[in-house]
Amino acid sequence: MDFNITEEQQMILDMVKKMVQQKVLPRAAQIDREGVYPEDMFQLLREQGLIGMAIPKEYGGSGSGVLSFCLVLEEIAKVCYNTAYILVMTFVPASCLLEAGNETQKEFYLNRLASGKYRGAFAVTEPNAGSDIGAIRTKAVKVNNSYILNGRKCFITNSTVADFIICFAKTDPDAGRSGLSAFIVDKNTPGLSIGKIEDKMGGKGVPSAEIILEDCHVPEENLLGKENGGFKIALRSFNRSRPVIGARAVGLAQGALDFAVGYTKQREAFGRPISKFQGLQFMIADMAMQIEAARQLVYKAAWLVDQGKTDLKTAGIIAMAKCFSTDVAMKVAIDAAQLLGAYGYVKDYPLERYIRDAKSMQIVEGTNQIQRVIIANSVIG
Repeated sequence: MDFNITEEQQMILDMVKKMVQQKVLPRAAQIDREGVYPEDMFQLLREQGLIGMAIPKEYGGSGSGVLSFCLVLEEIAKVCYNTAYILVMTFVPASCLLEAGNETQKEFYLNRLASGKYRGAFAVTEPNAGSDIGAIRTKAVKVNNSYILNGRKCFITNSTVADFIICFAKTDPDAGRSGLSAFIVDKNTPGLSIGKIEDKMGGKGVPSAEIILEDCHVPEENLLGKENGGFKIALRSFNRSRPVIGARAVGLAQGALDFAVGYTKQREAFGRPISKFQGLQFMIADMAMQIEAARQLVYKAAWLVDQGKTDLKTAGIIAMAKCFSTDVAMKVAIDAAQLLGAYGYVKDYPLERYIRDAKSMQIVEGTNQIQRVIIANSVIG
């Protein structure tokens, strides 16, 4: 296995590192504080050609692959969770379209996602259906040449700015998860509205909101994949996106460690920098080990996705990457704040923001408890 970064990847990373320091870092705290979607960051990512990185060239993207996309996400997430989140929210709906879209759907929506003309969202979660997507209650009834959708979705990230939303609904309510279908719902579709916008603990720059579907007429050509095939679409899309969540977690953890180490080098106690004290050195060593282990697991998972692997063992490794990296991000963020003492607890320093942002990644794209179920199933068979 080759662990070297390619020349093309290094060129992209050099550009991204410069962009992050000059443009993203100065905005990170303000985005969190104001809780407003950072349109300037979206436009920056668009101008730099990063929005469509993981979308194939035939659909307007650069076709760089999931691993290269993860490298970029990691770099951005070191300083700004929200800006990295914008890229994730292009990748997730694109994954659904790549997984199940017909040629007409791919040509229309992927080209618009890649160019930044369109933004998308992914709507699975409901008040009574999170990890158990078979419990979804939103219904889709076929009438003539349309499906009529009725139901409510919650915690749908990017929904307030999305041009289309991929919604999952029951076309056969009595069939459990086997009765799920996926639909592309354009934002101007009659019957679609945005409800409560959540006041979140973290990830404040990228809104999450309730979606209300009331006699929402979706044309039959907007069915994604086959009727009653939505469960497989969701699972395969999750497998594609989980390494991306992992990369964001690795970046956040590395950013937290970098900031904390810098602080320990300049903060003095008992006549010397606190970085010289063995007790703190052990904490730093543990954090560095955990981050590097998470990084390699995420890179392997991303590589497997790029290779088109979809078997049970691969699903287990992808779940390991998402679960381990996000648990590491949470632990490292807390330990990094501890290294700063009281300064780690105040908003003048970024560590409390890293803690708040890290928490969501243990929940999204399948909670880490669900990831452990997937891992166990892949091991037991």
